[in-house]
Amino acid sequence: MGMKVMDHGTHHSGTAHDHTAPTDGGHDHGGHDHGGHGGQHGGHAHGTTWATAMKATLHCLTGCAIGEILGMVIGTALMWGNVQTMALAITLAFLFGYSFTLFAVVRAGVSLKAAVKVALAADTVSIAVMELVDNGIIALTPGAMDAHLSDGLFWYALLGGFAVAFVITTPVNKWMIGRGKGHAVVHAYH
Repeated sequence: MGMKVMDHGTHHSGTAHDHTAPTDGGHDHGGHDHGGHGGQHGGHAHGTTWATAMKATLHCLTGCAIGEILGMVIGTALMWGNVQTMALAITLAFLFGYSFTLFAVVRAGVSLKAAVKVALAADTVSIAVMELVDNGIIALTPGAMDAHLSDGLFWYALLGGFAVAFVITTPVNKWMIGRGKGHAVVHAYH
């Protein structure tokens, strides 16, 4: 019993659909131009690439790293306790992480109030996961919390935490973007 190949060319004449005959006897959707929406239906993507997820994570990591390093440097230089230094570092990580998205969206012509909503929707989970992982590694690395700015351990723990946070946060961002959440919210303004 053979499979019948449908010829959609007769009912789509004059459209942008390209209907080449499939070689495997099935129906070929590969040439369809879905109106320029890149495979999205109902505003939600069916998935995303690892490259897109990595780019979103790197964007987030850059803001987080600036804020966290600044917070750690300030807290350590002022000889604050571990809790106060970590609280400042996390606060600045969120502030810088959000600001990168906020400025880009405002530059695209969105009002500040709407841009704040976009930044919160796009970055909150990503920054939270990144900060949880990074600060967890710093807290669990023996001696890292008591290290001084001049100690290699301070920088190794901090940078190592960022590397691990990137590896763990990238799949989270891929999952969220694939469901139209997280950094997918920002793509409407690019």
